[in-house]
Amino acid sequence: MPDLRTPARWIGLLAVSALLAIALSYARFPAALLLGPMLAAIAFGVGGARLLLPRPLFLAAQSIIGCLVAHSVTPEIVRTIVNDGALMVAAVLVTVMAGVVVGITLTRLQVLPGATAAWGSAPGGAAAMVAMAEAYGSDPRLVAFMQYVRVAAVVLTASVVARLLVDVSGEPASVAAPPLPVTSIVATLAVAAFGAGLALALRMPAGALVGPMLLGAALHATGIASVAVPGPLLDAAYAAIGWYVGLRFTRETLHTTLHALPGILVATFAIILLCGAWAYGLTFLLPIDFLTAFLATSPGGLDSVAIIAVGSKADVSFVLGVQTLRLFTVLLTGPILARWIARSAPDSAA
Repeated sequence: MPDLRTPARWIGLLAVSALLAIALSYARFPAALLLGPMLAAIAFGVGGARLLLPRPLFLAAQSIIGCLVAHSVTPEIVRTIVNDGALMVAAVLVTVMAGVVVGITLTRLQVLPGATAAWGSAPGGAAAMVAMAEAYGSDPRLVAFMQYVRVAAVVLTASVVARLLVDVSGEPASVAAPPLPVTSIVATLAVAAFGAGLALALRMPAGALVGPMLLGAALHATGIASVAVPGPLLDAAYAAIGWYVGLRFTRETLHTTLHALPGILVATFAIILLCGAWAYGLTFLLPIDFLTAFLATSPGGLDSVAIIAVGSKADVSFVLGVQTLRLFTVLLTGPILARWIARSAPDSAA
């Protein structure tokens, strides 16, 4: 007999998510429709709701966000990468090294066993880091918890920073957007499906997001196709990504990692602070504002950072250029850095 409590829990999660999203929207928080569902999902997950968003829905949501970014990205992203390539690489390397420093510290202090801290402190590719950590013999539960604490913390801090730095006092009240042409909607759905399918088939990192983003940007910028995401579909994608991250926090995981939670939280915010300091330095080296630099150097959450960047008047081209480069760098160097960090563990903990 099916458990009738599960539909009721989903309805409850939907209701609480809507209330939080509305409250955050009134407070003028960017990406309120992402932040509200994520906070609600964390509460439900830790409360023992035992809900899990099906992965195909999460991939579909990522593909829609990829189309959203494609609509915002212009040919300037190519010029940005060419003109500021060296500093973008430097920004990525500083972010990666911040994760390395924190990983070595956690390993030396034996906050987490063996190489777990090495995988957990990697600034990006949460799902991939968990899978690789398990393949290399680390505890995937601890790595997953540490990675998703980082993602949630990035979303929270980026949302707060964006809210504090974006002047919303003079903004007009939102008005209903005109209906999108059917051809644009069909083209967008086709880009989402084909771009995600091809990228996943090629095993591209974050393929469901990056595939539609690259394909859609090329088609949209050249005028071959108009990429535009309907509002209700975009809202659903925001909520799905928030739920996927939030529901990763369960009562069982919390009990398993409770002894390491203080260290994980300190490590997470240490990475964010180190990246924030580097972001401040970037504002003196490049003609960009602090919000753009902060989002660009944020240690992870490519889809979430993309949502916040689009909604907060940041330089989307620069943010997505650095973030995409960071993701690929972390995935390529992850196993090498994890093994190197693991060597710093005391012999008794190795």
